[in-house]
Amino acid sequence: MERSVGQKPGSLTISAQALPPRLFLVSFDENLHESREFADYDTLLEAFHQAPHARHWIDVRGYGSIKLLERIMADFQIHPLQMEDVINDYQRPKVEEDHNRLFIVSRMIAFTPGHELDDDQLSLFTGPNYVLTFQSDYEDCLDPLRERIKVGKGSIRKKSAMYVAYAIMDVVLDHYFPAMAQLGEYAEELEDCLFENPSKKLLSQILDLKREVVKIRRIVWPERDKINEILRMDEQLIPHDLKIYFKDIYDHAVQLIDLVDNYKEITSSLTDLYLSNVSNRMNEVMKVLTIISTIFIPLSFIVGLYGMNFSRENPRGGINPLNMPELYHPYGYVTLLGIMGLIVSGMVYYFYRKGWLTNQ
Repeated sequence: MERSVGQKPGSLTISAQALPPRLFLVSFDENLHESREFADYDTLLEAFHQAPHARHWIDVRGYGSIKLLERIMADFQIHPLQMEDVINDYQRPKVEEDHNRLFIVSRMIAFTPGHELDDDQLSLFTGPNYVLTFQSDYEDCLDPLRERIKVGKGSIRKKSAMYVAYAIMDVVLDHYFPAMAQLGEYAEELEDCLFENPSKKLLSQILDLKREVVKIRRIVWPERDKINEILRMDEQLIPHDLKIYFKDIYDHAVQLIDLVDNYKEITSSLTDLYLSNVSNRMNEVMKVLTIISTIFIPLSFIVGLYGMNFSRENPRGGINPLNMPELYHPYGYVTLLGIMGLIVSGMVYYFYRKGWLTNQ
């Protein structure tokens, strides 16, 4: 979304393409689970306050109402600069601490069928008994977590709201791995195509893939730094028993960095392989043309020699005995063609023995 130059910091500007907001609330504890979509914010807020001892996940999808965003800012004490980062939704992954609460930005990625990177921002605010998330689209990658909360698997219903924040970040990072696997499969397909037909279209696809890898790299490195910063926070904010979980997703981020760096090298090698294959094909073409030219050089010399047309008879009616007497031989033409054929056959045999007529 475009932002006006010189605009007041913290000003909220909604894009004309922003989707109308949809409001979801998941409330749960060990014995409770309620997941609902609300038509208006007041009803959601009432349901939120009616269960003060439960944990709540408030999920706002779509930024199409500035009045709604301003009300949420006031009710949950969100700083205007943070809300500005939410709706200007291309922020690097980061974490900010504010009055024992966290503002976390993550990025959800997936590859489209056209092998383009779909990159959406997920903004998360933590509170004493809630997490509040914002995203610009209706679809996301968090359904597995919603299902875990619904069926009560594991200990997620017994944990704090900060654990839910961890679980959201964990699911987001887990979805990076299938995306990286798709990227690897696509790179292998391009490599196979390189040996069959290294066309300019294929080079364009390789360069597009390389740009997508660079985009992912710009996301994954700040993701690791974000989690590392969370691990260094005071235990009053991130209890010791939760830090082991954040260490786990830190390890995932390191693995992703290794994968991204590996694929970055692969895409660079694909470019080099393309250039090498094109160069080899050009060399093959030049070899064929050189062989053809070499064969015709002696033939052209012979044809040029006998095309000089020196007269055998002089103006005085005599004979010039040294002026191509073989032109008047009854088998001169046939003999010359035979000699030319022998020259061609000899050169082809020589090239074959040298291995110049094979692909090796």
